[in-house]
Amino acid sequence: LKPGRPHQFDWKSSCETWSVAFSPDGSWFAWSQGHCIVKLIPWPLEEHCIPKGFEAKSRSSKNDTKGRGSPKEKTLDCGQIVWGLAFSPWPSPPSRKLWARHHPQVPDISCLILATGLNDGQIKIWEVQTGLLLLNLSGHQDVVRDLSFTPSGSLILVSASRDKTLRIWDLNKHGMEIQVLSGHLQWVYCCSVSPDCSMLCSAAGEKSVFLWSMRSYTLIRKLEGHQSSVVSCDFSPDSALLVTASYDTNVIMWDPYTGERLRSLHHTQLDPPMDDSDVHISSLRSVCFSPEGLYLATVADDRLLRIWALELKTPIAFAPMTNGLCCTFFPHGGVIATGTRDGHVQFWTAPRVLSSLKHLCRKALRSFLTTYQVLALPIPKKMKEFLTYRT
Repeated sequence: LKPGRPHQFDWKSSCETWSVAFSPDGSWFAWSQGHCIVKLIPWPLEEHCIPKGFEAKSRSSKNDTKGRGSPKEKTLDCGQIVWGLAFSPWPSPPSRKLWARHHPQVPDISCLILATGLNDGQIKIWEVQTGLLLLNLSGHQDVVRDLSFTPSGSLILVSASRDKTLRIWDLNKHGMEIQVLSGHLQWVYCCSVSPDCSMLCSAAGEKSVFLWSMRSYTLIRKLEGHQSSVVSCDFSPDSALLVTASYDTNVIMWDPYTGERLRSLHHTQLDPPMDDSDVHISSLRSVCFSPEGLYLATVADDRLLRIWALELKTPIAFAPMTNGLCCTFFPHGGVIATGTRDGHVQFWTAPRVLSSLKHLCRKALRSFLTTYQVLALPIPKKMKEFLTYRT
């Protein structure tokens, strides 16, 4: 996908695609295409956009979309450069509709919504189906770089900013700011809430990663191990793993419960740089888990998109992509979307895998058991190692 019309050069509204996102149900794709514009596109894409190989896989979901009254593409003009995007979980619990009925002054956010983080520190909340602006959240003093909703559907939104803070907002209460998390000394690049909603990970331009409790909003621990700024982080779908990507060209896989470093994925074996610069030619930009939790995708400055299998130290697939900035998996698997510096979005086929029964059991157990609880189970050591991803 390319930006629709050529814009006059304007340094205030540059053309980078800093963020791409699929709605959790897979029916919408959002893309910050530069020049203050966010495009909301019904998924799957129109026939003329889809390469031949995709068509058969996309048919079934296309029929579902038609049944809902064919949503149309929308253009959201945010008035500022858009850095972060996040869709709310879907569908919303019925309790929220009751709450809204008794508080008519509060917008009824029982719809799918999109949060956009802007250059001036504002966060704009949009209704996806209509493209209407619902709320404007003010509080950050600098660029809102990343956004993350709690997956539970409670409409708690976390924002990460260049003002070195994270803020927690409750969209059920008219976007009330409920907490400010301070402690980072550099710009905060990335925030990710664990799927079980217990933890929040934040990465700033620092070598350490912060893990916060989403219950008490206090710092649990700092994860030390990278040699340069950490720029991206993501939890596995069962919350048992955390991956972090850094300018030091490494992805580290952690156990977020114990703080243990499980393995590292090296992007290249680089010679030491001649100068003191710690930004390498294959600095990482983005890392994300696949929806079933067996693969990772990474985007680096060496012009490659890589796909990694969880147990292997080397990538299983490469794709050439220039100036990549971000990547995300389609929630039902099989596709990766990437955004680039020139405002373009590319879609790539990803491995479609049927999870083994072993992995499905592990995922089901780890969705509600911490590492410590697994280690306390009266089961053989090898099973514990498998359940805690130590194998």
